Amino acid sequence: MMLNKLKRILGIVVLGLSSLYVNAQTVAATKNDSVDVMRSNGKIFVVMAVILIIMVGFFIYLFSVDRKVCKLEKEKH
Repeated sequence: MMLNKLKRILGIVVLGLSSLYVNAQTVAATKNDSVDVMRSNGKIFVVMAVILIIMVGFFIYLFSVDRKVCKLEKEKH
């Protein structure tokens, strides 16, 4: 039961982030100067790495909380 709720939340997060990504692509297409500067300096990879680290940390935290809640639910019943 909790796993279904987790899947639903994860789906909402993925859809929300994908819509932000699409929006960022349209904004970036109009402002090529800033994107080109970040790519030429290599900073775009730093930004992407930081975002990836934050997302991985969030999902690890989410799964650990889910396991703890499931463990508490099993102990209760």
